Amino acid sequence: MRHLSTIFVVSSLLAFAAPAQATRIRDLTEVRGVRENQLVGYGLVVGLNGTGDSGQARFTVQSTAAMLRRLGVRLDPGSIQTKNAAAVMITATLEPHLNPGTRIDVTVSSMGNARSLLGGTLVQTPLYGADGEVYAVAQGPVLIGGFSAGGSSGSSVSVNHVTVGRVPEGAIVERAVEMPGLDGDVLELGLRRPSFVTARRIVEAINAHLGDGAARAPTSGAVRVQVPEEYRGDVVRLLAELQVLDVEPDAPARVVIDERTGTVVLGSDVRIREVAIAQGGLSIEISERFGVSQPNALAGGETAVIPQTEVRAEVRQGALAQVPNTASLADVVTALNALGATPRDLVAIFQALRTAGALQAELQVQ
Repeated sequence: MRHLSTIFVVSSLLAFAAPAQATRIRDLTEVRGVRENQLVGYGLVVGLNGTGDSGQARFTVQSTAAMLRRLGVRLDPGSIQTKNAAAVMITATLEPHLNPGTRIDVTVSSMGNARSLLGGTLVQTPLYGADGEVYAVAQGPVLIGGFSAGGSSGSSVSVNHVTVGRVPEGAIVERAVEMPGLDGDVLELGLRRPSFVTARRIVEAINAHLGDGAARAPTSGAVRVQVPEEYRGDVVRLLAELQVLDVEPDAPARVVIDERTGTVVLGSDVRIREVAIAQGGLSIEISERFGVSQPNALAGGETAVIPQTEVRAEVRQGALAQVPNTASLADVVTALNALGATPRDLVAIFQALRTAGALQAELQVQ
């Protein structure tokens, strides 16, 4: 059976954001110069129960031979079986101001055709930064949040993803990342989401705490703070006080539509102008049944299967409904629900509202 519809959406969900609330400055900004760094490395996971890379993954064989050669064992790569080993990529995030000796988590991802990393151990692997320098070394047992099992006939069952795992605190930081000090006269806070309104509110909150003129916003994405005399040499205390100040961020009026999943998300400031909407759809159902033609035993002939196709079409009627001006998100939801539209119809309705100029919000289609 097949169904055709005028709106090609598998499933939909109408969600709306809660009213804006006060947020700490630390959740809206980042201190310029104080940032995370990504690390990456290539290594081997060993100790697998026959679920590792096959001989077709030549890079696993070559990596195993190279590792054994560094350990003083010389073998012909053609004689190495890698069913208990797998080539993996290791990724990690180096937080700012971490000192050598600190441990960080790493993620281990299979590169070849390994069926599972369950029970494996990551062999010592250097982790490199974008500059090619080694900043950490990873090693340890790989934890998998699932399992897989299979029979000799080819049947198998798996839970979660078994070719990606984590090594908690599996890497040791070997080198600290050099970052600019916080002992200058000016601090700069970068907004994660640039907004002139949010930047102005942050300036007002900081000036209320430190005094007029202490902060200013040269752009929508940055706030500069003049370090007061009493905080010179103790900028950490200044940042600790500023980052806990509450600010109400500005949120744009936006409707986000994901046509792949049919998800519709409305911002709290979305409004609809007065408009009339008629909504309906076409549903076509095609079903096929098979009959058997059995000839008389004395008449001869062969048994044949005869397909029988049945087509039914149904048009859902939609009356013209008036949607008044809305003053709040609750009014928008109430007006749309009054149309009797199913959630999957909302994708087409919002696109039509934008075309008609009745949607007072930005429409973002993903």
